[in-house]
Amino acid sequence: MPLLRSIDRFFKHEASGGILLMLAALAALIVANSALSGAYEGALGSYLAITLNGSGLEKPLILWINDGLMAVFFFLIGLELKRELLEGKLKNPADVILPGMAAVGGMVVPALVFAWFNWGNAATIGGWAIPAATDIAFALGILALVGKRAPVSLKVFLLTLAILDDLGAILIIALFYTAELKIDYLLMSLVPLVLLVWLNMKGTHRVAPALLLGAIMWFFVLKSGVHATLAGVLTAFCIPLKDKYGKSPLHALEDGISPYVLYLIVPIFAFANAGVVLKGMALSDLAAPLPLGIALGLIVGKQVGVFGITFLMVKSGLARLPNGANWLHIYGIACLAGIGFTMSLFIGSLSFSDASLMNDVRIGVLAGSLVSAVLGYGVLMLAHQRQAKLANAVPAQ
Repeated sequence: MPLLRSIDRFFKHEASGGILLMLAALAALIVANSALSGAYEGALGSYLAITLNGSGLEKPLILWINDGLMAVFFFLIGLELKRELLEGKLKNPADVILPGMAAVGGMVVPALVFAWFNWGNAATIGGWAIPAATDIAFALGILALVGKRAPVSLKVFLLTLAILDDLGAILIIALFYTAELKIDYLLMSLVPLVLLVWLNMKGTHRVAPALLLGAIMWFFVLKSGVHATLAGVLTAFCIPLKDKYGKSPLHALEDGISPYVLYLIVPIFAFANAGVVLKGMALSDLAAPLPLGIALGLIVGKQVGVFGITFLMVKSGLARLPNGANWLHIYGIACLAGIGFTMSLFIGSLSFSDASLMNDVRIGVLAGSLVSAVLGYGVLMLAHQRQAKLANAVPAQ
């Protein structure tokens, strides 16, 4: 059937994940400002409990999404990181230097931009890490829309930068977004972790025991006050790249859960967290320190950090531009790095519990990510047009 073939082509396209994210965010924006807003907020605030003899977990749905489903998202990131470190783009240190330093610049400068606008404001300064993140799916989705008009090396550069950016975000969450620490639960989480390490060293073929231990560790880590998504990353690092039969449980698991994360979990997260309430809002509200710091951190901070560090590294002779790329291409990638969306909204949810502040976070993230996406796409298309004109230019006789 033509419809089924069209759907199949859509999900096979590299941009499909980014498009679904945009649609989920748009749906959240529409619902949050419609007659369904009460039901939307009520559903996200409704409590779901899993208890045994009165003990267990009881959380609103929004936290089950942010603490539970996002742990699966970070589990996938952990699998990708381990694979890239052992056999991929992060295996050779020489290939990591340029995007790695660009990722550092792309985290530090946006945080400084945010701090500039929120310094001295105890209520908002805690959100300094929000614009430091890059959304891999969204950024790669926009790059995929450019298609073959951009050098293949740019995808490798952006992917490596975004992966290292995610690693930085994981470290930030671990170091700066830990609630009141409960040592007893933290110590209990070490038991399943030790068993996971043992299974990894043994090269076990079956992944079910590792996933069960990961779920137990998730519960203890959540109860300890450390953010539970870190349990997803630790579990992923304990999945063997090769088992005792020479097969790859890591590859199989990554391939198996990727569609569910990309097409289900991340859109659900976007729908639950991107609902900006526009009622009573004026354009001047974007100029408030919190949303302005986030938006300019993503737009200006990412461009300055990524492009600036790349320029310094290349001009100093410490690195070379990606094959076939020019400075306009690098500037376009620096713009795409400003698409924070999923990761920025996630860090925002860890930074603030106040509804009005979270609305400001959503405004800043959506505005900054949208402008960055449009700029990145426009710059990369311009770079292609200029290259085409140079290629077609006829030498003067």
